[in-house]
Amino acid sequence: MEDELIKFSSPLNALLPQAVQELCTHKHLKKSTLLFKTGEKPKWMFFVLSGEVTLERLSQHGDPVVLQRTRHGFVSEASLQSPKYHCDAVVVADAEIIQIPIQTLADALSTDPDFAGRWINMLNHEVKRLRLQCERLSMKSVKDKVLHLINTEGQNGKYQVNTGIKSLAGELGITHEALYRTLAALEKSKTIQREDRLLVLTNRQ
Repeated sequence: MEDELIKFSSPLNALLPQAVQELCTHKHLKKSTLLFKTGEKPKWMFFVLSGEVTLERLSQHGDPVVLQRTRHGFVSEASLQSPKYHCDAVVVADAEIIQIPIQTLADALSTDPDFAGRWINMLNHEVKRLRLQCERLSMKSVKDKVLHLINTEGQNGKYQVNTGIKSLAGELGITHEALYRTLAALEKSKTIQREDRLLVLTNRQ
C-alpha cells in the first residue's frame, strides 16, 4: 500500500525513528484472525490502528481468559525481550495493523537514546492503563466493574463496545449472563443507556 506511512497514527509517527517506520508493513485483518499463537518465536511487534485485538489464554476449564484488549496501541510489548509468545493474539474486530520488525525495533532501542526515552514513556502510560484494569478486576460487584469501565476507559461518559457483550464479559472477568443482568438493571434504574454499540452514563458517576 503506497500510503502506508501516511496511515500511521500520529502517536506511532512521533514514537518510531524514521528508519524503523520505513521497514514497517500494513495489514488489514479480518475478525477471528490469529495474529500470533502461544509458543511462537516473536518476529514482529504489532500496533493496532483500528479494530480490536485481544491477548488470551485458556483457563483450567478450557475457557478463553482475556489478558489484554487493544483498540489503538501496541500488542504484547513484553515480547520484545522474550524468546516466545506466552499467549494467543486474536483479532476480535476487523483491524488495521502495523507490523514492526522486532529485531529492528530492539536494535533501535539499544542505539538511539531519544527513542529509548520515548519508548519508556509509552510503557509508563500502558502501566497506568493496566493498573486501572487490575483495579477493575478486583472489584466484587459487577455493577461497580461496569461503571468503572465506562468512567476510566470511555470518553465523556460513553464506552464503545466493539466486539459484543460476551467479549466484554471476558474482559471484566464475569459471565456474560451476569453482565446482561447488570446492564438491564442499570438501564432500568436510568444509570446508563444502551445505544448502538455504546454504554452511556445518564448520571455521571
